[in-house]
Amino acid sequence: MANVEPLIQRTSRREKTDWSGSLIIASLAGAFGSSFLYGYNLSVVNAPTVYIKRFYNESWERRYGRVIDEGTITLLWSITVSIFSIGGLVGAIITTPIVKFFGRKHTLLINNVFAVVAALLMALCQLAGSFEMLLLGRIVMGIDAGVSLSALPIYLSEISPKEIRGSLGQVTAIFICIGVFTAQVLGLPEIFGNESRWPYLFGVIVVPSLIQVGILPFLPESPHYLLLEKNDKSGAEKAFRTFFGKDDVSHELEESEAQRDVKLESVLQLLRNRSVRWQIITVIITMACYQLCGLNAIWYYTNSIFSEAGISHKLIPYVTLSTSTVEILSAVSSGLAVERLGRRPLLIGGFGLMVVFFAILTVSLTFQNHAYWLPYLSIFCILAIIASFCIGPGGIPFVLTGEFFQQSQKPAAFMIAGTVNWVSNFSVGLLFPFIQESAT
Repeated sequence: MANVEPLIQRTSRREKTDWSGSLIIASLAGAFGSSFLYGYNLSVVNAPTVYIKRFYNESWERRYGRVIDEGTITLLWSITVSIFSIGGLVGAIITTPIVKFFGRKHTLLINNVFAVVAALLMALCQLAGSFEMLLLGRIVMGIDAGVSLSALPIYLSEISPKEIRGSLGQVTAIFICIGVFTAQVLGLPEIFGNESRWPYLFGVIVVPSLIQVGILPFLPESPHYLLLEKNDKSGAEKAFRTFFGKDDVSHELEESEAQRDVKLESVLQLLRNRSVRWQIITVIITMACYQLCGLNAIWYYTNSIFSEAGISHKLIPYVTLSTSTVEILSAVSSGLAVERLGRRPLLIGGFGLMVVFFAILTVSLTFQNHAYWLPYLSIFCILAIIASFCIGPGGIPFVLTGEFFQQSQKPAAFMIAGTVNWVSNFSVGLLFPFIQESAT
């Protein structure tokens, strides 16, 4: 484990590194059309839950002449939520060959086709009277998320100086939080969170995709990809200069050149590589905990959780906004502190605080009928859990995967991380409603 800890700590002093304009634009445009959409689609199904279930019932009755029983509607809704993760798993698996053949930037651009197709399927499902279109759209949107959550961290890690790579990596987490917040705002009853306009919640997915398509083509490809995969030294040098904001990039070119003769490792080869065994174990554990810690259950089913906590149904959509506000503030704070405090303290500290607040939340929910103030304690605990997650566990696993491995190992490493991420996500999305029902 000793060879992992220096990578996680990284608290040594570094010389000041400026953020170039091109680097900022690339990270924002890349994240807006990628991790933003992931966060948005985690939360977007929460607000219109009642109306989508009603749509399912109406469609079923129109076809078969009877309404759906309660058990079937719960299962169908669980599939609607969790099937997003099945698409994500497919996307994570296909990312490795795509990023190798098309490059990092072009993979992100091509990936927008999935987002647009998914948006059209889900936005038009009510008009067509087909709930299958919504299910298919969730799968296709999951493929988009699976590709983007693997390709984006690779792209960001390869276009950024080492000194700010951790902070830039947190852009992924910050935009996931912004995506969740946007879905909650648009899901308010006054906007799209009502029976007549809920399909628009899915239609707006095309907007970030179109913005990314309009910006990324004017920015360079990953210099590492240009040099090592395309043998384009002049293009790589130009890309380094553009992203690093300096003329002398000879050191960066030498570092990349040193990996030229290293053959790309497959997933099986990486798993058999004893020199990175602890890195793989660390990535698998952190990615599994990222999903299984319970945060996605809160994002997927916020309304029902607050309802169980005794919050008025009219107030729930507005209370829910506070969760996203806390997420964004915590993620930004983590991005500012990660290079100073290191990865390990934020990761362990975040998970440790989550354990404490989950324990308090369990007690407050158990005895919420015994005191009027306990529902408010439950709200505080939920906000504290979200803040604890976002200060470390929410973004650092993606950063670690990009930092732990060499250029030749990154695609396989992100496939492993993505597989663990999406399988765990699927388990949470599918099983949580049944766990919640059995506990009430």
